[in-house]
Amino acid sequence: MAASGIAVGINKGHIVTRRELKAKPSNKIGAASKRTQFVRSIVREVSGFAPYERRIMELIKNSRDKRAKKFCKNKLGSYLRAKKKIEDLTAVIASSRRH
Repeated sequence: MAASGIAVGINKGHIVTRRELKAKPSNKIGAASKRTQFVRSIVREVSGFAPYERRIMELIKNSRDKRAKKFCKNKLGSYLRAKKKIEDLTAVIASSRRH
């Protein structure tokens, strides 16, 4: 909401121009580099999937999504991590069906 220059109300406050701040280095935390992505893809290619990941893929293939999410959450400890893992494995299944 932009300030109105009036001392009261929902948009109260002095009218100022916002400063453009430089991006902080801490904004880059968590972004994987090209090298890291490459190494992870090679490791995945060589070692394949963990047994729990294979079971999750089977559950997804048999359209037991809720059971897959619950199983994945138990293995990984958090629902957000489980959702991300299921999204990744679903993408792997979809790509294997294309080829």
